[in-house]
Amino acid sequence: MTTTVPRTSAPVTGSGGTATPGPGRRRRHPDRPPYEAEPGPVAKTAKTTALTLIVLAVLVPLWTVVVTSLSTQAAINDAGGLVLVPGELTFKAYTDIIAGGVVTRAVGVSVFVTAVGTALSLAVAILTAYGLSRPGSLGHRPILFMLLITMFFGAGMIPTYLVVAGLGLIDSLWALILPTAVSAFNILIMRNFFMNIDRGILDSARIDGASEWRILGQIVLPLSKAVIAVVGLFYGVAYWNAFFNAVLYINDSAKWPLQLVLRSYVLQGQAVPGTTFDPSSLDGGQTAGLAIQMAVVVLAMVPVLIVYPFVQRHFSSGVMIGAIKG
Repeated sequence: MTTTVPRTSAPVTGSGGTATPGPGRRRRHPDRPPYEAEPGPVAKTAKTTALTLIVLAVLVPLWTVVVTSLSTQAAINDAGGLVLVPGELTFKAYTDIIAGGVVTRAVGVSVFVTAVGTALSLAVAILTAYGLSRPGSLGHRPILFMLLITMFFGAGMIPTYLVVAGLGLIDSLWALILPTAVSAFNILIMRNFFMNIDRGILDSARIDGASEWRILGQIVLPLSKAVIAVVGLFYGVAYWNAFFNAVLYINDSAKWPLQLVLRSYVLQGQAVPGTTFDPSSLDGGQTAGLAIQMAVVVLAMVPVLIVYPFVQRHFSSGVMIGAIKG
């Protein structure tokens, strides 16, 4: 005769005197802490709703800007301003700003400043961070201390302007690059990333006779693609979106970057000084001034939207691994 032992939910006391869940109360992941447990239906619904609202809060303004830039004057008048539901679409606003020549020239200036500035800033950051990551390097502590000071104290706008003017950089595109070429924050992120590289690999290369330049180029940089991509994104977005330095140092409207032209069109509703291109009076008023403004906004957003997906996969690892640890 077979005897069936009933299942019980009573806790079983282990050899150490601690109670462990019985067969009927066994947790799915006993090693996982309670705050990492799988959420219930209510929590899942709340998270889905919150994420959906956040995505809509990001996408709806972008959608509105793009649709307005493609809308006719009649569609904008019917909507009373920004267009959310597309009606009659046209590329007239884009063809007009390209034909005007001001925006295309400003795009060229911004591309030059962003490309050269990002390359120069990355070179400075890599060389400085690698030198500061090597223990016993020349002037290691004083240089690191000076970098940390610049994160909390700055000379101010007027002394910086006097330095730029003294160097003869007024109305020069280098005035948009050199004053912001060094970022202490980005250098510290890259330095901490370099310090996490296994020193045994670097010491082995030195024993084999490799120079510091060869170690940096063939070992450190290939292992640091994530942090270089993230820091490069930081620099690129900063140079692309910068306009205040242009307000201070660039008097010639032919050298204005795209963000300064965008400021003139969107915030002030004016044409660029020294030009006949007026965003509010194109084609006898048939092209909406609001469509022109939104078209310039779209052109300013497109490069960042194109580059970011290629860098996004490196973003978390580059920032977290290079973060300053307490």
